[in-house]
Amino acid sequence: MAKKIMLTEEGLQNLENELKYLKGEKRKEMAEKIKLARSYGDLSENSEYDDAKNEQAIMEARIRDIEATLKNYELIDENDESSEHVRLSSRVKVEMIATGTTREFKIVGVNEINPAEGKISDESPVGSALVGHVVGDVVEADAPSGSIGMKILEIGK
Repeated sequence: MAKKIMLTEEGLQNLENELKYLKGEKRKEMAEKIKLARSYGDLSENSEYDDAKNEQAIMEARIRDIEATLKNYELIDENDESSEHVRLSSRVKVEMIATGTTREFKIVGVNEINPAEGKISDESPVGSALVGHVVGDVVEADAPSGSIGMKILEIGK
């Protein structure tokens, strides 16, 4: 049996919205783009047609990925009041040992990562190092750039 894909309510909603957009508006746009490219003539030397077909294939692959995720997900219970240990959906404030700076992360499933928003996967080096720990713990994450030391300052929802 395949491993369940962990999603927050927000992540689930985002995937459902993206799927609706791709299957509706975006498919219509792609059909028009292909139709227009076909009108340029000889398909064997028509780069616009090739580009449109490639873009369509990428879009259809994304639709299949989202549909597969929506068939095999588990919703993260974000209403659990327990914030003693870092877990999926936790917001964690840490002090970076090397620099003394603070960073905040939200631990999410792999489909919701967004480093720009501080959303990191529980399977990432930093996320997996933090999960299960409590305020005051010092943890080490083995990242590609080397070992990262962090002290957990706060855990919240």
